[in-house]
Amino acid sequence: MVADRPPDPHLVVHPDLLRPSFGTRLRRYFLTGLVLAAPLAITASVTWWFVNLVDGWVKPLVPAQFWPDTYLRFPVPGFGVVFALVGLTLLGFFAANLVGRTLIGASEALLNRMPVVRGLYKGVKQVFETIFSQSGTSFRKVGMVQFPQPGMWSIVFIAQEAAPEIAGKLPDGDEQIGVFLPCTPNPTTGFFFYLPRREVVEVAISVEEGAKLIMSAGMIQPGDAPGRNGANGDGGRISP
Repeated sequence: MVADRPPDPHLVVHPDLLRPSFGTRLRRYFLTGLVLAAPLAITASVTWWFVNLVDGWVKPLVPAQFWPDTYLRFPVPGFGVVFALVGLTLLGFFAANLVGRTLIGASEALLNRMPVVRGLYKGVKQVFETIFSQSGTSFRKVGMVQFPQPGMWSIVFIAQEAAPEIAGKLPDGDEQIGVFLPCTPNPTTGFFFYLPRREVVEVAISVEEGAKLIMSAGMIQPGDAPGRNGANGDGGRISP
């Protein structure tokens, strides 16, 4: 049996050397605070901007006696959003009955006689109907295509199949499908093109997860829990 020997003092690391320096800990605390505060600040700023924008649109349409600003010494933001929600709900209720459908049909017939306004109205209406349609399939699936060259895969949002007028002019027209390839970090810009369905690989993730993947340039992967990225297992703090 070999007797225990005392450790070599030249091989023993002093505990103080294993502790992070004051500057390292300060940097870690700053980055952790930034990760916590920045999303809250950006969300609050965007929400405040949206509320003020809607208030500015709705306020001229509502009589002054209905606004609390008339009776208070300070403005109360958000009432424009409330009026907008109530007004849109009432408009939808009105459009669901016979009288409303008749008036809307007459208004659309009048717009269809205006050369410039007709195309603009039809295009905008079709976009909104497609986006908010519960039965449509536009942009409800995520896929991957080889772009910009074979062997390089890019995330795309799958749209609808090519219309007969377009499919008839394309090879394999019956199998052509439209996809939207968003750009990083702004997914609202990108490229729309048709290609054979067999060249699109569908991915089992939501459109929201695909948008996060694109906006973060791959740093936020599908299925990542909040705080998982950049954490090192010590309560979500960021390592130096």
